[in-house]
Amino acid sequence: MSAASEVSFQSHNPSDGRAGRRYEGHSQAQALEIAQVARARFPDWRRTSFEERGALMRAAAAVLRRRQDDFAELMTAEMGKTLTEGRAEIEKCARGCEYFAEHAPRFLASEPVEVKGAKAKIAYQPLGTVLAVMPWNFPFWQVFRFAAPALMAGNTAVLKHASSVPGCALAIEAVFTEAGFPADVFRTVLIPSKFVRALIEDDAIAAVSLTGSVEAGRQVASQAGGALKKCVLELGGADAYLVLEDADIDQAATVAATARMINGGQSCIAGKRFIAVAPVREAFERALVEKLQAYPMGDPRKAETKLGPMQSVEARDAIHDQVQRSVAAGARLLIGGQIPDRQGAWYPATVLTDVRPGQPAHDDEVFGPVAAVIEAKDEADAIRIANASPFGLGSGVLTRDLARGERIATDELEAGSSYVNQNVRSDFELPFGGVKHSGYGRELTAFGIREFCNIKSVLVQDPR
Repeated sequence: MSAASEVSFQSHNPSDGRAGRRYEGHSQAQALEIAQVARARFPDWRRTSFEERGALMRAAAAVLRRRQDDFAELMTAEMGKTLTEGRAEIEKCARGCEYFAEHAPRFLASEPVEVKGAKAKIAYQPLGTVLAVMPWNFPFWQVFRFAAPALMAGNTAVLKHASSVPGCALAIEAVFTEAGFPADVFRTVLIPSKFVRALIEDDAIAAVSLTGSVEAGRQVASQAGGALKKCVLELGGADAYLVLEDADIDQAATVAATARMINGGQSCIAGKRFIAVAPVREAFERALVEKLQAYPMGDPRKAETKLGPMQSVEARDAIHDQVQRSVAAGARLLIGGQIPDRQGAWYPATVLTDVRPGQPAHDDEVFGPVAAVIEAKDEADAIRIANASPFGLGSGVLTRDLARGERIATDELEAGSSYVNQNVRSDFELPFGGVKHSGYGRELTAFGIREFCNIKSVLVQDPR
């Protein structure tokens, strides 16, 4: 290994702000060497069969389930996720491993093409070593929804995780090691963001997957483009949910509360803007306030807790600043909006109404438990407001008229996902990604696994 690193990463418990374990990081030279070793393992790994890769991926699922409680505790300690949500996240990762172990052979099977006088097919071949730059909010799932398809396709992988979850980053590498994957097929590098460019530009890296902020996406897209390397970007969101005049208001508020409060509101696909048509806006507000009052702040280690701390005090303060600036610009607080007098990164469930353009709650992504209610005149106005955003990740329609909801979701809303009477989420059976400033490319399903494949045309002509 190359020269020792002077980089280290300090974890902090968001519940009380106390310092946790400190981890020694990698130097830039060490990170490049790790990437080069992963690239050197690629030729052998790509030649393994789907059966062999699938067996190892199922073994990884078994490791995840066996260590589910440990990993959930680690997420709670490093970024404040409730143990209940943490256990569910680990189970989702395990099911993701099993899903791609089962479906990868079909997703990547060569497809015959009819060409007159010749034999032709489309083949799906791995690209090489893929660099993943991942965020802290779903520290295991974000990685596994990339890693399971990338590895099953025959790529090797290098993970640069968020600096605030170093323990999770190393634990994920340990899962693959314990499952029996060959050495260096999946590696974690503990490096600051300033080292990422050197990795992207190194010949060892073939492509990049990033989940993160719009600004991080711009930087990675620019760097990958300059190196002529493909990237998949899943960026921020300000998901809009349309509450139409024929909606079941209680059911709509339940969906809205679930959509807003998942992971303490710290999710790109959390519902953030609830656009209610004028006849039902007040009734929807009352119902939403009632639903969110069932999310009191509590100890993330207790089973009954549904809202733990934010990821950090800095993140909490940024949320509060957005709320304060929105109120100063004319929004009204219905509940929440006050920092509690206690140690840690706590912020209560908050509802803002009278939300209009020019306010952060309207224009920007608020990455916490803050619901913005926006009034629309009618359906057409609601669609206009929903689409008048730089983001386009998820969206929803709440209505009793299913045909109407399907029409709006399919034809009108500018987003990568549009759900009718449900909260948007990432799932194995549906491709996931966004448009506009929410990124490009897709994860999950056949679309996701093919993102990091060379879609190769093969033609065989008999010379006789």
